[in-house]
Amino acid sequence: MAAAERLNSKWVAMAASIWIQCASGASYTFGIYSSVLKSTQSYDQSTLDTVSVFKDIGANAGVFSGLLYTAVTSHRCRLRGGGGPWVVLAVGAIQCFAGYFLMWAAVSGLIPRPPVPMMCLFMFLAAQSQTFFNTANVVSAVENFADYGGTAVGIMKGFLGLSGAILIQLYETVCGGNPASFILLLAITPALLSLLAMPLVTIYETSNMDEKKHLGGISAISLIIAAYLMAVIILKNTFGLSSWANIIALVCLLVLLASPLLIARRAYRESLENSLSPVQSPLIGSPKPTTSSKKIPEEDSQIEGHCNENPVPNEESLNLLQAMRSVDFWLLFLAMICGMGSGLSTINNIRQIGESLRYSTIEINSLVSLWSIWNFLGRFGAGYASDVLLHRYGWPRPLLMATTLASMSIGHLIIASGFRGNLYIGSVIVGICYGSQWSLMPTITSELFGVRHMGTIFNTISVASPVGSYIFSVRLIGYIYDKTASGTGHVCYGSRCFMLSFVIMASVALFSFLVACLLFYRTRTLYRQIVVKRLHRR
Repeated sequence: MAAAERLNSKWVAMAASIWIQCASGASYTFGIYSSVLKSTQSYDQSTLDTVSVFKDIGANAGVFSGLLYTAVTSHRCRLRGGGGPWVVLAVGAIQCFAGYFLMWAAVSGLIPRPPVPMMCLFMFLAAQSQTFFNTANVVSAVENFADYGGTAVGIMKGFLGLSGAILIQLYETVCGGNPASFILLLAITPALLSLLAMPLVTIYETSNMDEKKHLGGISAISLIIAAYLMAVIILKNTFGLSSWANIIALVCLLVLLASPLLIARRAYRESLENSLSPVQSPLIGSPKPTTSSKKIPEEDSQIEGHCNENPVPNEESLNLLQAMRSVDFWLLFLAMICGMGSGLSTINNIRQIGESLRYSTIEINSLVSLWSIWNFLGRFGAGYASDVLLHRYGWPRPLLMATTLASMSIGHLIIASGFRGNLYIGSVIVGICYGSQWSLMPTITSELFGVRHMGTIFNTISVASPVGSYIFSVRLIGYIYDKTASGTGHVCYGSRCFMLSFVIMASVALFSFLVACLLFYRTRTLYRQIVVKRLHRR
């Protein structure tokens, strides 16, 4: 019974969500298998970019996952456990396996070469699973840790960004450098892991124990994992690692990924001690309320048939249609088209950019892996920093968003310059700033519109990412590249291949900075109210 109680906590739920997130970011590994997809299917660059746009649409257009999450959790008191985040995770697992398996079958020749629209469908289906994993994990984390939503979202989004590097470690250890086998690995690993971990992901009542301390512990673990992955990537790039060394490195990584359970165990012990202390001290007054977390579907939490469905400071949760009537929604959407779209276009074309500048295959694979590290640092760092800045100094989150978008413009200009080593510097800046949007945008959404329909609203705003990717990747980068390329292989060499595209994207990122500044100006009063209300709650 004690073991079952230890599993029933929001800290174990967070650990399980972290594991699922670690395998969910297959869309960030497109640079690993894009070449084999291009060669086996005889695509030119524009066609490959078109397929990648459907990847981006699938990975970011999560309206269906948001609606499903709302449907299975909004009546959780009445359903008494009949639905929950696990339903959303199960649907994602099915989509993940189906999409990547069909793609692998086409690349390996198991089925006849499908027409481009069919391959786009396979890619969309595979990538769409990411939104189901992401919605279930992010929204449940915000509900479980309402006072530190920025940190919770930063951890979830951070590990999603880090998942690219983790999956690439699996690729180099298990697949032996075979990109086609890697696609099959992507079909099996996220789906299986999600099915195994999903019973642990659920929603609990807010606890009055020290959440900040334990979230800080998980944050420290996440930084250690990111630093470890970076060290492994640099060692591989500099010295190379033998097959047995790769296996040892992977085992060490898996041990690190299991370490959030130590935080969950410590939190359980603390809650148990706090709940027992009044009983053990009869001289103290009346017993204090228990601090242990309880699942919301339990009978204890049913008060006149209602649940606390809106832990954020807003008195009112807006649905999608109500949110879309506000100017703030469209300002956030426009900023994400420019910021997320230009950042996503960079990673989609990073292999071709590296090839045009004569980077080696090892260097390009390292850049793809390191992008995941920068993406993680942006997601985690922006979520954590925005909480600190908001709680200590009252700085609204849109102000940090504007700062990162301005910095992204500088990163695009560095990539456009074409000097030797520019991709290392430019990808660091663009990767961090791109990742920042993925933790800031959902948290801002929950604060502007409430948490009840957060899954649907922030997934609708996420559509801005593939919209921007289509504009910048296909209509801008792909078009200019194909016009500049020569020969039957549609290959282009030199800085001229991408210079104009990235100068334009730098201008677009600067425009998004101005949009975010306007959002900051419009919401500064709301954020003052949020700070005051959170201080009163404490």
